[in-house]
Amino acid sequence: MTDVVPEPDLSAGLEAILLVVDEPVSEMTLAQVLERPTAEVAAALRRLSAEYTEAGRGFDLREVAGGWRFYTRAECATLVERFVRDGQQTRLTQAALETLAVVAYRQPVSRARVAAIRGVNSDGVMRTLVTRGLVEEAGTEPESQAVLYRTSSYFLERMGLRDLDELPELAPFLPDDVENLEEQK
Repeated sequence: MTDVVPEPDLSAGLEAILLVVDEPVSEMTLAQVLERPTAEVAAALRRLSAEYTEAGRGFDLREVAGGWRFYTRAECATLVERFVRDGQQTRLTQAALETLAVVAYRQPVSRARVAAIRGVNSDGVMRTLVTRGLVEEAGTEPESQAVLYRTSSYFLERMGLRDLDELPELAPFLPDDVENLEEQK
């Protein structure tokens, strides 16, 4: 007998999706993903936004640019800035190191490509690396218009490298069939 995991309620589903988005998501897209009527999703989004405001949460759910996204409340901005600024002195997480390695060896590279290589969404980690100045935008991909990223001069400085040619070769550390491994993901 297989245990069936019940579907989360609409509010929980919306919150889970909105926590991982990088750009505002339309009501129609959310309705399609959650397999619910658009009007029901729109009402739930407005209700959640009002609940967060009423509860005085440190974040807000806003409708901007044709979609919905979480934002830090204005009155918390100085705390967030302090955290981000002070966080530059902390060590990078394993996820940040992996993402930074992908960018360093595959640049210029899109967030989607980084996620495909790592096998997990890397948007939050990429934002952290950009905020810390280790990664920067490097134009857009012609076909998809996706933003491309590269390592910064600050990355080279922190790593003690003159240029990217000084990065160690990856070949000795990779399996022989690395191209097929990447395609299987």
